[in-house]
Amino acid sequence: MKLWGGRFETGPSQVFEDFSRSLEFDRKLFFADLRGSKAFAKALQQVGVLNADECREIVSAFDGIAAEWDDAAFFTGAPGEGKDEDIHTFVIRKLKERVGPLAEKIHTGRSRNEQVSLDLRLYLRLASDALLERLGRLMSALVALARKYPNAVIPGYTHLRRAQPVLWPHYVLAYFEMLARDHERLSQARGRIDVMPLGSGALAGSGFQFDREAMRRELDLSAVTRNSMDAAADRDFALDFLYAASTIMLHLSRLAEDWIVYSTDEFGWLLLSDTVTSGSSLMPQKKNPDSLELLRGKAGRVFGHLTSLFITLKSLPMTYNRDLQEDKEPLFDAFEQTSRSLEMARVVADSVSLDPARALKSVEESWAVATDLAEELARRGVSFHRAHQLVGKLVLESTKAGKKPTDWTADALAAFAPEFTVEAARLLSPSEAIKNREVPGGTGPQTVARALDEAEARLHAFHHQLAAP
Repeated sequence: MKLWGGRFETGPSQVFEDFSRSLEFDRKLFFADLRGSKAFAKALQQVGVLNADECREIVSAFDGIAAEWDDAAFFTGAPGEGKDEDIHTFVIRKLKERVGPLAEKIHTGRSRNEQVSLDLRLYLRLASDALLERLGRLMSALVALARKYPNAVIPGYTHLRRAQPVLWPHYVLAYFEMLARDHERLSQARGRIDVMPLGSGALAGSGFQFDREAMRRELDLSAVTRNSMDAAADRDFALDFLYAASTIMLHLSRLAEDWIVYSTDEFGWLLLSDTVTSGSSLMPQKKNPDSLELLRGKAGRVFGHLTSLFITLKSLPMTYNRDLQEDKEPLFDAFEQTSRSLEMARVVADSVSLDPARALKSVEESWAVATDLAEELARRGVSFHRAHQLVGKLVLESTKAGKKPTDWTADALAAFAPEFTVEAARLLSPSEAIKNREVPGGTGPQTVARALDEAEARLHAFHHQLAAP
């Protein structure tokens, strides 16, 4: 079925029909199209195109069509399969099968340009809610993982070299903060998605005096588009969604890389469970972090979808162009991959375990406390430049002699340089050194305990926000 044709003497070639047909992928908009069409039928009644009985008949038919979704033959092998251009013509054909010629009224005063914009917005609103829910679940899993080892000290890295000791919960909460920004970013994108374009027509606004606010309320959207040309051309909301999804995947890929590295034999203080790893077809001893590698790999796939739509939109003239048909597959796949990746990351977070003793040993064997020593000297009045030089020489001497920080006594430190005090010797213990870092946002034990409580409170607020009507 087609929504056009009167101006043409012949039909399109089969090659063009096959090339332009989108039902194979835009069928994902099926329920959004039904919901939008039901709202539009009520708008048509308000302007007198449909009477009350006709409107009820059409709305009832749409409900019946929705119930057919579970039929395995609904799309495949259905009468007319191969002739529908897209989900919109498919739905109208299904409507005509139920209500006959009355179905031809449903498109009065409506363009597919505004229709597809609405369908996509309704789909992305649900997709955003699904991702927000999965973000919340992963954040909850991270908080639980942080609380599992509240006092564990691990090495913090810069340049992938051991740098300073931090508490395990402090490290885990760093990813919580990334995901919290993702939650905020996606919520903002959802706000820009949640706008009603019906009544915009093809580009100039409808010739019928539709009550656009009534349609907005019917569809439970937050606002009405302000300019009909912009409504036809706009895919910024789709880019917002893709950027939010890409940033989520960026953060998941960084977490995946961390945990791949920390669980290697060379690091060895993070343990991945059998439930999220796999073996080798040749090497019996292998336990591979495939779940995390797939997370890392899928990030590039989602980034590609963002780039794809950016390039599609580049230099498009106003207003609608058929190029915009290419917005859907990137959006659909980005949502699916991001949703699955969030769930996979949650399962990994639920199953991962820490070897606190090995993590602490990794810190103690390095000179991760060097900064703490230098800062202690600075607190005692030594210029930081001098303190930096003294501690650097201490590290050099220790490295040559094969001495760890804990091999130094207070007397030995004082003999090395009189600036070193008993307090400085205490800071050779990583567990003691971190107690000086009680600045807000730091890794001090009291600060981290408060941060964990605050994270749980923020999670509660996120869940409440998502549950709000």
